[in-house]
Amino acid sequence: QVQLVESGGGFMQPGGSLRLSCTASGAIFVVYDVAWYRQTPGKERELVARINTDGNVDYAGSVKGRFTISRDNAKNTVDLQMNDLKTEDTAVYYCNAHLVDELNFWGQGTQVTVSS
Repeated sequence: QVQLVESGGGFMQPGGSLRLSCTASGAIFVVYDVAWYRQTPGKERELVARINTDGNVDYAGSVKGRFTISRDNAKNTVDLQMNDLKTEDTAVYYCNAHLVDELNFWGQGTQVTVSS
């Protein structure tokens, strides 16, 4: 079965940067649309950024100009570069890979904490 593993989360002061990585096993990542979501307690999971199989990207308005999603098909990874971090970015970040409804997978999540 497809397995997604996130890494790169941690603590950062406001204005700093972190880079999250999502690595897939059991799948050819290139055929999947891949997205980063985030969730805080008591809130719905929010789409942060998405990259499709053609490399086209979409971003939540709150992160445009600060975050960049990219994929490296040779390494089977999708990264999220997060710059100019704000306290509002604090959340658990999840990687999602979607091909069809029957092939839709989530990682376990990685904590990002932005605090002074």
